[in-house]
Amino acid sequence: MQNLWGKRFAALIIDFLIVILITWVFSGIVYPLLAVTNAFGILNYWLIVTAVIVMVYFTYFEGKLGTTPGKSVMKIEVVVDDGEMNYQKAFIRNISKILGIPLILDIIVDYIAGNSKLRYLDEVAGTDVKLKA
Repeated sequence: MQNLWGKRFAALIIDFLIVILITWVFSGIVYPLLAVTNAFGILNYWLIVTAVIVMVYFTYFEGKLGTTPGKSVMKIEVVVDDGEMNYQKAFIRNISKILGIPLILDIIVDYIAGNSKLRYLDEVAGTDVKLKA
């Protein structure tokens, strides 16, 4: 179990580095347009744009492939308890990446309950993370 936590953390770092790169490229494209149109007020919404990029990235890769690039490098994957992985399950299990309350709930409930699952939202979504066979 401890080894899986380390792999998950490393995968998360890799994935967030990719998300940061995507955000930089996006801002490199958008910023000159803002400068030309003098619409810098839209930068107030940059946090929302970043949250959308994070959710689209994780939901797309996990919903379609069952793994993100970071998880793939670390040889772990998201598996479904019953049925097939879909975008809805991927979205539910990744909400804690952008919202603080589900993240805190994830940590507290798992610590108190001692679930076999690593995260509370994995249980809600009916998913789990396993080492690739």
